[in-house]
Amino acid sequence: MNEQQKYRIFIAEYETLMREGLRAMLSSSPDFEVVGEAADGMSVIRAIEKIRPDLILMELNLPKMSGIAVLRSIRKQVQEAKILVLTIRNNDDHIMEVFRLGGNGYCLKDDITRDELLIAIRNVLNGKPYVSPSILHNVLDVYLRGKQEFIEGPLKQLSFREQDILKLIGEGYSIRDIAEYLYISRRTAETHRYNIMKKLNIHKTSALVRFAIEHGLVTK
Repeated sequence: MNEQQKYRIFIAEYETLMREGLRAMLSSSPDFEVVGEAADGMSVIRAIEKIRPDLILMELNLPKMSGIAVLRSIRKQVQEAKILVLTIRNNDDHIMEVFRLGGNGYCLKDDITRDELLIAIRNVLNGKPYVSPSILHNVLDVYLRGKQEFIEGPLKQLSFREQDILKLIGEGYSIRDIAEYLYISRRTAETHRYNIMKKLNIHKTSALVRFAIEHGLVTK
């Protein structure tokens, strides 16, 4: 395979060591080229539209913006890119939501080998969905039960923008920082925080932080 035929891969991973390891592994393959990487959700979205890779290898536990929100935004920007999730999240709801939003594969960091990851990447690039064998039976069970929609819960009361702001609050960012990250005014950010508190019946920022952690928006 010549240089022009290499698959272009973007890595979205918050852990520096993991990101470096993935880059080294993929760069050692003659048919892959790592064309970019990012450690947080905002940076992923800003980079993807310019880089337009063939495949995005991404963690769901990204700082500044949830992986689900990032995936949703990517699908609006670059329909043709394949998305393979490589994450610590072993949760039926997240798995089904990833595929519902246009993800192409789902692998768990805890039990994947180098060879399996390469198989997953090549399957996804060739248009075949991939799920780690250790969770495949769970996915099939959920699908056969007809549970194809994300389970209703407290987060469903919030808009996607509100979920992103709640995640940032949970990570300890101030309203001023949140407004800057999201390119909105401080007043708009404060209005979103007020609406989040009202919908969740929460009255203190510290309680919002606990809620964000308990509902998986923030990596502990």
